[in-house]
Order: sequence, then structure tokens, then C-alpha cells
Amino acid sequence: MKLPTALDVKQHQWLQNGSALSLLDMLNDSHADNARFVGGCVRNALMGEKIVDIDIATKLLPEEVMKIVTDAGHKVVPTGIDHGTITAVLNGTAFEVTTLRKDVQTDGRRAVTAFSQSWDEDSLRRDFRFNAIYCDGKGQLYDPQNGIKDAIEREVVFIGKPDDRINEDFLRILRYFRFFAHYGSGRPDRAAITACTRLKAGIEKLSSERIWKELQALLAAPDPVKSIRWMRTSEVLQKCFPGSTDVDQLAQLVVSEKAMNWPIDPLLRFMALLDPSRAREASKHLKLSNAQNSRVMAYARNGPVLPGEDFMDVSRRLYLKVVSGYVDAAKLALGKYEGRERRDIDDMLDFAAEWERPVFPVTAKHLMEVGYKQGKELGDLLWSLEDEWISSGFALSMDELRAKIGNLGTGGKSGGQG
Repeated sequence: MKLPTALDVKQHQWLQNGSALSLLDMLNDSHADNARFVGGCVRNALMGEKIVDIDIATKLLPEEVMKIVTDAGHKVVPTGIDHGTITAVLNGTAFEVTTLRKDVQTDGRRAVTAFSQSWDEDSLRRDFRFNAIYCDGKGQLYDPQNGIKDAIEREVVFIGKPDDRINEDFLRILRYFRFFAHYGSGRPDRAAITACTRLKAGIEKLSSERIWKELQALLAAPDPVKSIRWMRTSEVLQKCFPGSTDVDQLAQLVVSEKAMNWPIDPLLRFMALLDPSRAREASKHLKLSNAQNSRVMAYARNGPVLPGEDFMDVSRRLYLKVVSGYVDAAKLALGKYEGRERRDIDDMLDFAAEWERPVFPVTAKHLMEVGYKQGKELGDLLWSLEDEWISSGFALSMDELRAKIGNLGTGGKSGGQG
């Protein structure tokens, strides 16, 4: 197979981006080979994938880049200046510009780097071969790690020895599975899987925030199931968070997403992999945000959703639980059933989407107005009345509920009666 040596500018809109080309020209003043496009934009162009970000690698030091950009009247942000990265903002679009680097020392978590003038040295410190392809403003490619073939054939392969790359940063284990989920085809690279399996204990050295960020990005892939199955087979998934379970429920959810035209929801996909009895432990381990934790715990407390429940049963559950927990549980249950049972759960999902919470007609103020004093007995009475109201299908009126208490004015002065 003859590999391309250049991208056709006319076929790639990002290579016609005025702001990106203007920035490249600034850095390549006097036609010097100071800056090239690199990473995801080049890789995705070769793969025919959407270009999300345009990143630039440069021989210039961060301070030089900042001066050039600001002198031209544009904004710069020193987003990672200690590591050689600044963000240039041209016409409202942000571009990351990073000085060429080489690794000096690594410990599996963070690397100590030095700036470099060599494209080859810079490529050696990157993770995968297809992430180390450089491209100039005219589309000419420079491929020191033979990544063009990998990009076209959709193979995710480490640069050099996988063990060496992983030992530099154990997060690369998770990055491998993330890139395989988004871009891989066929079976994963044997050497990569072997190394990820052998070195999986290094995941324990990573911060929870880094692990969770990578997992969310992986679960955002159109279909992460094959990658997740390999993670579980290699026991990498189990190292990421406690309570990870069989992947079948995730596979069922992905099928349901496509059939129901649901948007990809990484947190729901995470719940599909989670043993509900260990939800709190997993949430704490990964340091989920408060909003994420609340949703996961609502799902865990909801319990399974089964076909055959009538609308009143579901209404009671929705009243007593957090609605999002029921909806998430129902979405995960949908893929387990077919025919009439599947339609039952689908109907319940529609019902939950339109459900409005009924208002309990009795308040503490109502009871205190007829003689009950604030305290535990009043609270217990309210709970008892609400339970009867729920059991009636929310049908009992205030007068009917009051009639169940007896003579409110008689015993109320001493704390109420039930």
C-alpha cells in the first residue's frame, strides 16, 4: 500500500483555516521551519474523522511564542507554560502551541522534560505512532514514527516498546483503551495489550481525577464495548474502580441508545458497568462531582425496574425516589427485555418523562392550626398520613386525611394522636 506523503489542502477545511494558518505563518517568519501542526488534527484528517482541535508544535520557546502572538495583537494564555504550552487565541479560536520536548526523567505519573529543537526527539516522547505525525501549512507530512499507516489502518500502536511508554506515565494504559475505543478496528495490538495487562498495578499510582477523566472520555466513544471488554479481560477495568461488573449491560445500553436515538451519556454508561451495591464506594474512589454522585446514588437506591408494573406503582416509586434514578434504571433495564416486556418499560419511561409530582395536601401548619404542637409526634403523624395518601394513589383529600386522625382538637394540645 502506497502511503500518502501529503494532505490535499483542498480536501481538508482545517488546512484552510485562516486563523490557524496565520498563527503558523507568524511562528514560521522568514519561512523558517519553526512550527508544524501535530497530533489529533493530522491523525483525524488521515482517518477521515472530525477535526476538533488544531494543535501546533514549535521549536520556539514559550516566551518567544507569547511575544510573537501578542506583538501581532492577539491574546495568549500561559495554560501550561512550565511544560512548554501556551494557548493562542485568534479571532475567538483557541490553539495550543507547545515547544518541542524530550523526556529527561519519568516516574510513571509525571515526566520531567527539557525543550528540544528536534522533531524526532519530540516524537519519541509521544504515546502512539499516529499521534506523532507532523504537517506543515501546505499539507506536507513528516512521519518519524511511521504513524501514517496506523492511522489509515486504524491501529493503535505505542511508539517503541509499550513497556517503556507505559512506565513513563501509567495513564497511558487508559489512554490506550480510550484511543482504541474511538479509533481502533479489529483486535488490539498484541504487544500493547500484553504490556497493559502486565503493568496494570501502576494505575494505583494515578490520581482519581486523572483516571475518571480518562474513563469519561473512553465512555464517550460511539461504541466503547469492545475496548471495555478488553479492559475487563486484562483486569485493567477492575483496577480503575471498585464494583465494576460484567460488560453485557453496557452492550445492551449501547444497542438501546441506537434504537431509541438517545444521546451518548458517559455517566449512564458508567452506571451500566457498576454494581449498585458498591456505588458509593466507586463514587468516592473516583471522586465524582457532587452532581454526578447524586445521580449515581439515586440510581443505586432506586432498585431494579421490572416489566409489569402499572402506572400507579411507578408513580409511587417516582414520588418516593429521585426521578432521575428511576429513569436511569429503566434505561438500563430496557435492553434486557424484548417484545411486550420491553414495551412495558418503554411505556414507563414515557410516563416518567411526563410525570408531575403531586402535592401532599396536609402540612405541619395545618395540624398546628388545629392544636398539634411541633415535635416528633407531629412529624410521625405527617409521615403516617402521607403514607396513607400515597397508598390511596394520591387520591385522599385533606378532609379525608383529617378524618383519619379523629378529633384533632382534643388530643392535639398534648402533641397529637395517630
